[in-house]
Amino acid sequence: MPSNDDLKKLVCAEIDRRGQEIIRVAQTILEHPEPGFREQKTARLVADQFRALNIPFREGIALTGLKGMLQGGAGPGPTVGVMGELDSLIVLGHPKADPETNAAHACGHHGQIGMLIGVAMGLGAPGVLSALSGRVALLAVPAEEYIEIEYRNELRKAGKIEFLVGKQEFIRLGELDDVDMAMLTHATSNPVDRKLSYGGTNNGMVAKWVQFVGRAAHAGARPQDGINALNAAMIALSAIHAQRETYKDEDYVRIHPIITRGGAAVSSVPADVRMETFVRGKSLEAVRDATEKVDRALRAGAMAVGGQVRVTTLPGYMPRRNDRAFEEVYRANAAALVGEDQVAVRGHGSASSDEGDVSLLMPVPQFSVGGASGIGHGADFLIHDYELGVLTAAKAMAMTVVDLLADGAAVAQRIKEQHQPAMTKAEYLALVRSFVSERTYEG
Repeated sequence: MPSNDDLKKLVCAEIDRRGQEIIRVAQTILEHPEPGFREQKTARLVADQFRALNIPFREGIALTGLKGMLQGGAGPGPTVGVMGELDSLIVLGHPKADPETNAAHACGHHGQIGMLIGVAMGLGAPGVLSALSGRVALLAVPAEEYIEIEYRNELRKAGKIEFLVGKQEFIRLGELDDVDMAMLTHATSNPVDRKLSYGGTNNGMVAKWVQFVGRAAHAGARPQDGINALNAAMIALSAIHAQRETYKDEDYVRIHPIITRGGAAVSSVPADVRMETFVRGKSLEAVRDATEKVDRALRAGAMAVGGQVRVTTLPGYMPRRNDRAFEEVYRANAAALVGEDQVAVRGHGSASSDEGDVSLLMPVPQFSVGGASGIGHGADFLIHDYELGVLTAAKAMAMTVVDLLADGAAVAQRIKEQHQPAMTKAEYLALVRSFVSERTYEG
């Protein structure tokens, strides 16, 4: 039986041998960005890769998601999930933005799909899977970026989805019921994160879709006959800002609304004004406190002008947990690839991800890889070093899979047995659903 080091050498050699193919997958997705639940081209590309690699898979999960499965040949054992995210953002002015939709990969998800295919190729090297126990689930998940809330809420009302992000839908649909632990690697342009990093926590959040309703009138001749919904929104925004000093620094509260519709025509008093916002915090208690204050501010805006506000609150992401034993397996492989001095430990981050939802149910460490430049979610964010940003990241995860599933999957079994989930799937679904509310307030 080959040693773990022998298996890792085979994995890395195969990723290197097929490196240009892997990079080409990522770069093709970069050129064809698609927002969440619309990733038709990206999903087809992943399906084509699975077919070419003879990986059995299912598609159309949560509209566009896919799930492939690699079977170890050395006996039963836990199932390790490797995730990659299909979707893009919408970023005006990005050099790779779609000219019609402004969709752009300003967060590096195209690199994640490249990593996913890289892991599959590496583990597919002759002699590797036959030495591993258990299984590897290859999860191409839609809609990690929580955007286009109004559009997704219409999908929800039509019964096409229940939750507005992909991993929540995978959980609801039972696609993670047979997965015991999971991982993915985020792209980062922060020099503090060095070449590879691990650890840290993230904020949770809820999302709000808000509609201020006024009364239209001629804005020049008879504005007194109207009720200005835009003024209601502006007052609400000021009231939200006025709350900022009430939040504790250690709660990392972040509230960042946008107006998605400001009125119908400049000559008419705005009667239909719409907003979207996130309410983020380090803990669910912080999120609940902040969302109550935001709702008060929204009501105040409507009250001030005598209008109406409709507030739809939707579950966002849960605060993430980490599994230290799982992280330690990854850390050793990361250091072997890039050196101890190029591996960083992350602290708390005020961004959010539906990876946090999965972390409530199973071990899910957080990994990041360098090789990108610019500002995350900004018009200048690009992966510039695909050797590091895709191939090295794929090697680190594939090597971690080897450590988890070699030797009868003893390491994976130990991590699974020692991990204490925060809640059951049923408890998780009940919690997430408890955040859903639709309320109308009259001024």
